[in-house]
Amino acid sequence: MATPTGYTCFDVTESDNIAHVVMNRPDDFNSMTVEFWSELPAIINDISDRGAARAIVLSSTGKHFCAGMDLGVFTSPNALNADNDVEVGRARSQLRLTVLRLQESFTALEKARMPVLAAIQGGCIGGGIDMVTAADMRYATTDAYFTIQEINIGMTADVGTLQRLPKLIPEGLAREFAYTGEKLPAQRAYELGLVNRLYDDHESMVEGVLAIAATIAKKSPLAVMGSKRMINFGRDHTVQDGLEYIATWQTGMFQPDDMLESFTAMGEKRDPKFQDLPEVRNEL
Repeated sequence: MATPTGYTCFDVTESDNIAHVVMNRPDDFNSMTVEFWSELPAIINDISDRGAARAIVLSSTGKHFCAGMDLGVFTSPNALNADNDVEVGRARSQLRLTVLRLQESFTALEKARMPVLAAIQGGCIGGGIDMVTAADMRYATTDAYFTIQEINIGMTADVGTLQRLPKLIPEGLAREFAYTGEKLPAQRAYELGLVNRLYDDHESMVEGVLAIAATIAKKSPLAVMGSKRMINFGRDHTVQDGLEYIATWQTGMFQPDDMLESFTAMGEKRDPKFQDLPEVRNEL
């Protein structure tokens, strides 16, 4: 089922409990325009809040997955540039809030109640790495590569790469790529565990990633959500903190109905049927 969007940077469809979010500016290598930064979190938050999807696939179009920040963002008067009439301390405080807002555009992937699977072809450059490191899993074509481009243009990456990448690959290697700006080829990314699987071409990758999403969609969405929350929490806390959290989570969230349905479905040799996650109501 197609979802009406009106978005300038994305196409969004939902079918069989899978939401497919596609970056749709191939002629511009899917660079991140001003609109991108508001559209992405709006899309992800909407999918997460409605709860009908049980997995989100984030893919792209054209030669490259994403070329990073569009140059127009740097020159937009309403984006990164401060008002010259504003006192410098106040202007810098506003810039800080802008960076935090950009960070939240990708943190939305982490906060989504269902897993996000990123399918990457060609170049994943600059902000593209910030984005995919916030996803749950990454898949790539054999010709894909990753570049922390910010260091090559005289700036420090600031919307997630330096915080998340060292949690995904050895820290020393994350530092090397952050300091040198050299390309990380898909095969090496796979060997390091940044990428889960490699595919020969874009079409087979998207097909394969959608198949993985379909497998996830057959599981209890409450159990999958709990698994995502526990893994994210455990990444940022001690083992003991994580054990305490899962004990508290299970006290409130564990319900035997989904387990009973799982065993019944196995006995009847059919797919289990689970309730969707409830819609999040943001208004009283």
